[in-house]
Amino acid sequence: MEQTAVRKGKGKKIAFRTLTHVVLILCSLTMLIPFLWMISSSLKNMDELFAVPPYWIPKDVAWENYVYMFEQAPWVTYFVNTAVITVVTILGQLITCSLAAYAFARLRFKGRNLIFIIYLGTMMIPFQVVMIPQFQIIKVLGLIDNIWSLIVIGIFNAFGTFLLRQFFLTLPRELEEAAMIDGCSYPRIFWEIIIKNSKPALMTLVIFTFMNTWNDFLRPLIFLNSQENWTLSMGLAKFQGTYVTQWNQMMAGALITMLPILVVYIFAQKYFVQGIVMSGIKD
Repeated sequence: MEQTAVRKGKGKKIAFRTLTHVVLILCSLTMLIPFLWMISSSLKNMDELFAVPPYWIPKDVAWENYVYMFEQAPWVTYFVNTAVITVVTILGQLITCSLAAYAFARLRFKGRNLIFIIYLGTMMIPFQVVMIPQFQIIKVLGLIDNIWSLIVIGIFNAFGTFLLRQFFLTLPRELEEAAMIDGCSYPRIFWEIIIKNSKPALMTLVIFTFMNTWNDFLRPLIFLNSQENWTLSMGLAKFQGTYVTQWNQMMAGALITMLPILVVYIFAQKYFVQGIVMSGIKD
């Protein structure tokens, strides 16, 4: 009887795991299908793109869509602008968010929790509310139509501070106490103990910042005017005209725009998952 019950229990576990994997595979396919359709559309001409019924594999592969895309716009310039903005923003957020998170997680000062709650409250304010004040600030600084306008605004992030603070709280205080006994100062403790043991959380912040900055469209649209300062998202919008939209060229541009994000996520996936798991809420 006991062996029969054990076998039934194992059978239920196997059936549950199988069902779970089937559901997850189906969900993955639903998210993968739009990406595959984008690749297929980028290799079709306009006639094949609107064929009824639609088909996945193009009959005549139109590689000229990618050639046309680069001929119609300075995509190398867009790419360089986007890369500079993204890299500098990531470095800025790593500095500002880690310093702020260390102060909120480890330093004791009056009103710390209240200030942290107010700081987190800024995450609830939509960008549409603050975009006019931000524009006025950027105008006063003389950074309109300058890629530094996006960097100055982007290097401060309440979510990044929250994420790193939660991770820093999981680090044992004994390490810092031992370092203090050895005569380490706060900056050295911050670098040797906190930063060097927080790679998963830092990589998680890098991925989030990379995706948000690389795909940002509204801020560049507001702050940048000259085409030589445009980002990839603004260059991609150029293919959508008032009356006619070149969907095949737009899909080609969207694919090129997405590739860096996919590469970064694939190589940093381990740190991303580890950082999310270990950054649980803790007081």
